[in-house]
Amino acid sequence: MKSKIKVLVEGGKASAGPPLGPALGPLGVNIGKVVAKINEKTASFSGMKVPVTVVVDKNKQFEVEVGSPPVSALIKKELGLEKGAKTSGTEVVGNLDLSQVTKIAKMKSGTTMAKTLKAAVMEVLGTCLSLGVTVNGKDAREVQKEIAEGKHDEELKKDAGNN
Repeated sequence: MKSKIKVLVEGGKASAGPPLGPALGPLGVNIGKVVAKINEKTASFSGMKVPVTVVVDKNKQFEVEVGSPPVSALIKKELGLEKGAKTSGTEVVGNLDLSQVTKIAKMKSGTTMAKTLKAAVMEVLGTCLSLGVTVNGKDAREVQKEIAEGKHDEELKKDAGNN
């Protein structure tokens, strides 16, 4: 029987305090070792909330699985923002270029429902819209329309090859 603990921690800054410590305590694992492993695996996501699953087996052995941060966190990190717009649709807090949007879409590949890079880019653009982020200086809906019309196909094909 394996126990799974799912938590959201700040990259590289997990601690034995809540929510991790109280959840791991009853399982009898060395909390310090678990926290160290989580911090090691999430260090590259510094400043972002990252979903982490700790799997503990009956022998008190553990595995740490790190998920991908939410698209909104990746966009905010890319722009160096603390938070998005208070009122999406009216307030603009930043601007990404399409190559940055594509980079974020690639980071999420495998954890998104999108089957193609083009579809993943469309998902990221949707999040840009809700955060108040423009793309190439335009409203994200406008860029989505351009992508649907095939105006950026060459650029997306070029970026798809640069994994």
